[in-house]
Amino acid sequence: MTQIALFGTSADPPTSGHETIIKWLSQNFDQVIVWASDNPFKSHKIPLKQRSAMLSILIENIDSNKNNISLNSELSSRRTIETVERARKKWHNAEFTLVVGSDLVKQLPNWYKVEELLQKVGLLVVPRKGITIEEADLQKLRELNTGVKIASLEVPNVSSSAYREQGDPAIITPPIKDYIYREQLYKCQDATIEKV
Repeated sequence: MTQIALFGTSADPPTSGHETIIKWLSQNFDQVIVWASDNPFKSHKIPLKQRSAMLSILIENIDSNKNNISLNSELSSRRTIETVERARKKWHNAEFTLVVGSDLVKQLPNWYKVEELLQKVGLLVVPRKGITIEEADLQKLRELNTGVKIASLEVPNVSSSAYREQGDPAIITPPIKDYIYREQLYKCQDATIEKV
């Protein structure tokens, strides 16, 4: 059975951390399906269409010898259960693993139809530096009948919000930086230009 990693992200903007995660997933799954989404628990600075375009640029510039990463914008939904249903219709004979950052572990039990969702997918938690994964939070997820796994990779200590707040270009890849500057997407880029 085809093993598919489902990795949705706000991508506001996508960072070198997202790149690291996607590369790792491509080495550990048959297929990696990626999309930009609106997280109902966050406010987004940039419209979904442009966040999806940035994610596409990130994926295009990942050097993967497996060629198994794809952007599937049609899966995007504010409700992950809807995304999973769309994926199941598209890939009938596949086993799905939902990939989330450790920052979402506390939030997950509050997701829409979470019990139904976690009956349909495995769950892979990607650790983030500075965010402790509490055993009690993992136990809540295990009680929802899911096999929770923790990814064995080290992700750079970067975040989209840090880029938006501080404008540090080291957080994003050069092609994403070029797109952001060309489209004038974030106010922090103006501060970075003034510093130079």
